[in-house]
Amino acid sequence: MSDSASPSSRQTLTGPLSLPDGSELVLRVMPLPADVNGNGDIFGGWLMAQMDLAGAVLPSRIAKGRIATVAVNEFIFKQPVSVGDLVSFYARVVRVGTTSITVHVEVFAERNPANLQCVKVTEANLTYVAIDSQGKPRPVPKE
Repeated sequence: MSDSASPSSRQTLTGPLSLPDGSELVLRVMPLPADVNGNGDIFGGWLMAQMDLAGAVLPSRIAKGRIATVAVNEFIFKQPVSVGDLVSFYARVVRVGTTSITVHVEVFAERNPANLQCVKVTEANLTYVAIDSQGKPRPVPKE
C-alpha cells in the first residue's frame, strides 16, 4: 500500500484506532518467517531495528546529512507481531536540539485480512545526533 492509497483504504488501516496526531508514515513492512522467535512471534530485536530505521527518516531530512542513533529513551512493547502482519511505522519529531533530534515512533499492525484488525504493537522515543564526516556531532541546520 502506498501513500497514494484511496481514502477508503486509509480508513481500513486505522480501523477502530485513530492514527497518531502530527505523525507521518515513514515505513511499512511485512515480517517473514525467518524473523520469528521460538514462540512463533516476531523477534523484539527485529522490531527494534525496523523502528530505528523508521525513526531515522525525519531526522535525516532535518539534519540534511549523516545522523547516528544516540539513545532509545523509551521502548514499549504492547502486543506481539506475527508473520503476515502488515506493520506500519509512524513518526513525529518531538524535539530539535543543537545537534540532536528526538522522534516518537508508533507502530501499528494490520492483521487477519478476512476480518481486518489494526492494533498498536509498540512505541518508542529515539534520539539521533547529526554527525560530520569524521563522526563528530555537528549543529542541526536552521531552516
